[in-house]
Formats: sequence, C-alpha cells, structure tokens
Amino acid sequence: MSPASSFLNALKVAAEDAARAEDDFRREVAERTKMLDRERAFAYRRLNFIREIADAVGAAEDDEGAVAAAAAVMRMKLGWSSDSEARTEVISRFSPVTRQIFASLDPVSAGSTGDVIRELNEFETWYHTTHPNSFWVLFENYLPETPRVDF
Repeated sequence: MSPASSFLNALKVAAEDAARAEDDFRREVAERTKMLDRERAFAYRRLNFIREIADAVGAAEDDEGAVAAAAAVMRMKLGWSSDSEARTEVISRFSPVTRQIFASLDPVSAGSTGDVIRELNEFETWYHTTHPNSFWVLFENYLPETPRVDF
C-alpha cells in the first residue's frame, strides 16, 4: 500500500462516516416531525370534537339529554349510521366526559376544567388499551363525496 492510499482511505472512511451521520440525523428529524405532526393533528381533533360536544351539550336540558346529544354528535362525526356492540360501548364509555361537560356548563354546580380533561384522558386511556390505535385515528376515515348526477 502506498503512503498516498493510506491517507486517502482515512479520508474516505471519514466521508462515509459523515454521510452516515447525516442520514441518521435526517431519519431522526423525519421521525420526530412525523410524531409532532400526529400529536398536533390529535390535539386539534380533540379540541374541535370536544367543542362540538360542548355546543350540543349546552343546548340540553338535563344530564340524559346531554348524553344523547353528545352521542348524536359522535355518531355524526364518525359516520356511524348504525350501532354495533363496539360503537355502543365507545359511546357509553364517553358518557362520563359528557356528564362533566354538562356539569361544567352549570354555573351553580360547575366542576373544574380539570374534571373534564381528567374524564377525557380516562376515556382516551381506556380506548387505547382496548383498541389498537388512539380514538383520534377514527377521524382519519375518509368519506368520499357522493357524485352528483345531472339528468
């Protein structure tokens, strides 16, 4: 091996190491970006969904009316036109969240904001432990537009 080839080999190894380090960094950044994107999407889905539930619950006259209104919103938002055992269980497990939202809207017996958040966190934990994905993944189901036919 000539003296020139030994330092060229060292430089080649250093260049390959730098390229590998850059590739690793780019992969980590892509993974982190994807994770943050998902967290942001879930946070906004959570906000928008609970806002719609709160609007529906706010019009209810009593606790049971609030639960029924929230169930109707949930069915509509998730495109659930029929019930199943699994869907009924999800709606049932969500009712403590609804009841806390309803209670928080009553100025006399209003609970704290933390009560709603705590119930929502408990619902999300239950859903995640009993299903393969987060509850918020259900909102990713694309419903294609129905084509309009002119005669």
